[in-house]
Amino acid sequence: MPKLLVKSEKGTGRVSHVTPASAGWTYVGFDLHRMKPGEAVSAATGDREVCLVLVTGKGRAKAGTEDFGLLGERMSPFEGKPWSVYVPQGSDWSVTAETGLELAVCSAPGLDGGLAARVIAPDQLGREVRGKGANTRYVTNILPENEPADSLLVVEVITPGGHTSSYPPHKHDRDDLPRESYLEETYYHRLNPPQGFAFQRVYTDDRSLDETMAVEDGDVVLVPKGYHPCAACHGYDLYYLNVMAGPKRTWKFYNAPEHEWLLKA
Repeated sequence: MPKLLVKSEKGTGRVSHVTPASAGWTYVGFDLHRMKPGEAVSAATGDREVCLVLVTGKGRAKAGTEDFGLLGERMSPFEGKPWSVYVPQGSDWSVTAETGLELAVCSAPGLDGGLAARVIAPDQLGREVRGKGANTRYVTNILPENEPADSLLVVEVITPGGHTSSYPPHKHDRDDLPRESYLEETYYHRLNPPQGFAFQRVYTDDRSLDETMAVEDGDVVLVPKGYHPCAACHGYDLYYLNVMAGPKRTWKFYNAPEHEWLLKA
């Protein structure tokens, strides 16, 4: 199995690169571009759909025949909600940085759903609070299953320092609807302040997979299967951008039975 922890490269350019081939799976792809003002990134989606997330900074975006102009406003992923662009399969897209820009390119198979490219603005995004006490975290749904897409599910989460997240441990690695859906997943992590670290464990019931990783600012964690809780250390808030996709576009998870009592505590 490929390494689950993908370290970010230094400097600018494409600093993170995950493909189905490199991850050893079928659906999810993830790239992170760190760009200077005036730099541009472009690509063709081919047989995949894409969600472009402006994690930080401002840029001018085009997709297909649409020129969406200048997008973006936040300069930190810990401030406000993101601007994003959905791009269907069979399209070209480009983003030119107006300021320093961190651009996430989330991808999954397209299904020829006849969808159009569109901007996903911050005022369209729902934000919810999950958990309580030291398990409280703040969730922004960028591309949830009730919004049009073929395969992609995209969400970002902020976990305050000293809190846990994706917890109690849950998994979604069986195509067993309506009880559980099969979804591959990536976590793109950021820390505030950036010199901090957090922890993420990925494990299965039989422990044939059981890895605990110290994640630093810019790291990506692959979740091919199993439970995948996170813990943010005291003094350092944790942000992560999740990309999920599988054979059916629905998020139905299964809680680890031995920890489910926490939901009633």
